[in-house]
Amino acid sequence: MFTEGESPFKNFFKISEVAIAVGVIFIIMMIIIPLPSGILDILISLNIASAIVIMLISIYIKNPLEFAVFPTLLLITTLFRLAINVSTTRMILLHGHIKNVKGEPIGAGEVIPAFGEVVVGGNLIVGLVIFLILIVIQLLVITAGAERIAQVAARFTLDAMPGKQMAIDADLHAGLLDADGAKTRRKEIEKTADFYGAMDGAGKFVKGDSIASIVIMVINILAGILIGAVMRRGEFDGIGDILNTYAILSVGDGLAATLPAFLISTAMGIVVSRAASEADLGKDVVTQVTAQPGALKLAAGFMALLAILGITGLFALPWFPFIILAIGFFVIANIIEKQSQEVEFQQEVVQEETKKEAKKKPESVVQLMQVDPISLEVGRGLLSLVDPNQGAKLLERVTSIRRHIALEMGIVVPGVRFKDNLQLKPNAYLIKIKEIEMATGEVMVNQFLAIGPEDKLRNLRGTKTVDPTYGLPGVWISPEQRGDAERLGCMIFDPVSVIATQLTEVIRSNSSDLLGRQEVQALIDTIKKTHPAVVKELIPDAMSLGEVQKILQNLVRERVSVRDFVSILETVADNVHITKDVEILTECVRVALSRVICKDYMNNEGIINVITLDPQVEQLIAGSIQRSEVGSFLALDPNLGQEILTKVGDQINTLQEQGLQPIILVAPQIRPAFKKLTERSFPNLVVLSWNEIAPKVNVNSVGMVSL
Repeated sequence: MFTEGESPFKNFFKISEVAIAVGVIFIIMMIIIPLPSGILDILISLNIASAIVIMLISIYIKNPLEFAVFPTLLLITTLFRLAINVSTTRMILLHGHIKNVKGEPIGAGEVIPAFGEVVVGGNLIVGLVIFLILIVIQLLVITAGAERIAQVAARFTLDAMPGKQMAIDADLHAGLLDADGAKTRRKEIEKTADFYGAMDGAGKFVKGDSIASIVIMVINILAGILIGAVMRRGEFDGIGDILNTYAILSVGDGLAATLPAFLISTAMGIVVSRAASEADLGKDVVTQVTAQPGALKLAAGFMALLAILGITGLFALPWFPFIILAIGFFVIANIIEKQSQEVEFQQEVVQEETKKEAKKKPESVVQLMQVDPISLEVGRGLLSLVDPNQGAKLLERVTSIRRHIALEMGIVVPGVRFKDNLQLKPNAYLIKIKEIEMATGEVMVNQFLAIGPEDKLRNLRGTKTVDPTYGLPGVWISPEQRGDAERLGCMIFDPVSVIATQLTEVIRSNSSDLLGRQEVQALIDTIKKTHPAVVKELIPDAMSLGEVQKILQNLVRERVSVRDFVSILETVADNVHITKDVEILTECVRVALSRVICKDYMNNEGIINVITLDPQVEQLIAGSIQRSEVGSFLALDPNLGQEILTKVGDQINTLQEQGLQPIILVAPQIRPAFKKLTERSFPNLVVLSWNEIAPKVNVNSVGMVSL
């Protein structure tokens, strides 16, 4: 009796290694030692039975790795089959002449004569033909195809290994896998490559076994004729009896050996061709064949046509089998369609019930509370710009915008959620950042926006408007007027470009709000792969993730690219032991990025045209800066501050009249405070410090702010 939970095969598994070793030794001994005919009959039957079991296992497995021992098992069964062939050849040649009173050969056991008499009807020619057909099918069709599949699978598996390893590493770094899970997946990839490589080589065993079967059968026939004619002449009734006896026994032996080989080669083909399966072969066949009832109906129609041709006599075909097949296919197709409709109806009912239940759950309210980082709402007249069935040109442009912002600013912009808003005008759109309205505009579908001087725009027919991004005068014109507008020197934009330009500008202006802790952590994880020492020195011992986020937000708020994230972290690490003031550390980083900053503002001659501050004004601002635990702030007299802003505005107007970008150059110690003073009134004013002017960059002062 077995105790609870104990497998009855437990002891068998313990001795399996010894049993396999003993079995291999026994196979080798079979080649050397003659065996009685009764034992050989049992071994031949065992050979056939094992081949059937192997083929059935290959049908029931869901994944090739579930039968990973197949290549080794194929080698052992091939060796076993060849050992049987050697033993049966010895038995046929030594005892094949022995017959009973009825003249039936009994010296070669019972299984071999049975295959020679029953399977082929005692006809030598039929036996040879069947034997050769089985060999050809096994050698040229099944084995060759299975071997080719194994070769291709092994090659592609090896080629895909680096990519799969990188995917596992990415999932591991992203937290989707733990160390044990990653190790398991790597081991599975290695096993797959080893399996298909082994199957590629195992195909050679099957091919060699087929060739050996032909050679052994020919040797048996020739050797049998020679023995019968020379050594056993008196025991046969002429050369015909000799040929018939030894040929029938040789063909029977060949068929008894070829049948298991045929089954195992079929199993090999089934195993290597089940790469994309999720169930056993029977379920896959039934599921996938019956999934297309239309194909069955079409086949039923074709069968019915052949039956009609047979009935009318136009084509000499037996009509009854075809009409039965047509009716059967049609009935099966109708049953499948009816069941599919019932299943679809039940699924729809379940989905509706699930949706109703989901709406009742508190979690659905939580989902409604989620805020989209960026959203673009369009009126019904602009739905074609975001509809995938109509090209979705705006969706494609958003991908380009995200790529452009990543290269320009060094941050990954979240995806843009598109929504239809029937409350908007048909051609209007609305851009929101975290559900807050940031910009709006209106475009004309299938028209172009021409922007240029007003005196030139008067020559164009269309709807007058203002560019929603920069406030420049424009006219919406028809495509026929595009050539006229270009000749007038106007800039031409299609509706998608107008929306994309404004969306890009809104993202630039609000990039600091889009740079959250999760986004910063993603940047850090990326840098950690290539520069782990930099990250380890700074985070989390010297600075927290939130403090690094604030530094990056300060930079992108003034449109300083953080793409060189390694230099930023190294600069912070160099100065964090001196101060942990985020504002001061930001200024240190700006100095380190001076070349990047100056590159955006200098002209082709390497000159930056700037406005400077009167030293008296700089002293007033420096004396008004007060620092606290939460940072620094400017305690400046309101009237004095307003007067400074007025003077700054005058200088900005002067620069804009000259077509120059407004840039003001101040002392390093007052730069953050002066930026805070001016950013509300002049958000596009660039404030630089003298320390941020890179070497070989010249400064040209075109104005001064003085009181």
